[in-house]
Amino acid sequence: MNIPVSQAFKDVLWGDFEEESDFPAKRPLLAHYTSVATLEKIVSTDQIWLSNPLYMNDLEELHFVMNAGAEDFKTSQHLIAVCNSRERHQFLVKKFNELFNNFDRNHVLDTYVMCLSEHTPGRNDGLLSMWRGYGANGNGVAIVFDTANLSPNNDSPFVVGKVRYQSHPQRLEWIDKKLYELAAVLAKTERTDGDLSLAAHHFIERLKLFALFTKHDGFSEEQEWRVVYMNERDPKALMKPMFGYAITNRGVEPKLKLELSKVAQVLGSGVTLETLIDLIILGPSISSILSENSVRRMLTIAGKENLSF
Repeated sequence: MNIPVSQAFKDVLWGDFEEESDFPAKRPLLAHYTSVATLEKIVSTDQIWLSNPLYMNDLEELHFVMNAGAEDFKTSQHLIAVCNSRERHQFLVKKFNELFNNFDRNHVLDTYVMCLSEHTPGRNDGLLSMWRGYGANGNGVAIVFDTANLSPNNDSPFVVGKVRYQSHPQRLEWIDKKLYELAAVLAKTERTDGDLSLAAHHFIERLKLFALFTKHDGFSEEQEWRVVYMNERDPKALMKPMFGYAITNRGVEPKLKLELSKVAQVLGSGVTLETLIDLIILGPSISSILSENSVRRMLTIAGKENLSF
């Protein structure tokens, strides 16, 4: 091959993610719809909590992609053909299973997500569907973040990207297409242990992000973006001191309690609530002079009186 094998795998598997994510080329305003109580916790602690995707409403969506991708990898006729022998294919599947099981045992618990909706500048009434679904049925707030002030470095364990909306058949088609392209790269190698291990590694890493950044097309109105923390991308365990939990009506859930004062090295220098928050929008059910004055008092007591709403 004229280019290194690892780079060839990256080119076929990751090119569309870099093209679709729109970040960092695009730096949109992103709104997080939540309760007033959550806003109070954020401004009083300088913490933003990220949730584990296994507790998200679209858990089945994540399971669908990961399980479908794993099954298709093991049975792909493209990979079976290119491996040339049963032994070579068994080795490839064995490596994939090891990586899949390692993620399941050691990393999935500490994968964390923050969900946001792309906000149109000047449209300061928000989206009705978002208020109903996530903003306390109109009794909450939308915290609008300006991503222009984020500058994650190449080694950051955080991935910022736009959610793509696809039907189940479209996602299965994507998986098959990627396996075909992966096999095409393998066909140009000697299919050594190293080549096969790299193929398994790059596919599962891409599959994880495909699962995290795709959603059923019935939710397209949400215009969702996500900030995802991946534990396996944090070999120095920079975020481990911020791993915590919350007790909710669903029981005890793992949380990443992101302390903004301690994340400059991964999200960019000068990252504070004041530089990130562009605007706070009150929900339509509580938008009144009395509520505005009460929120102003909350912000003043928390030392965040400069935040706009």
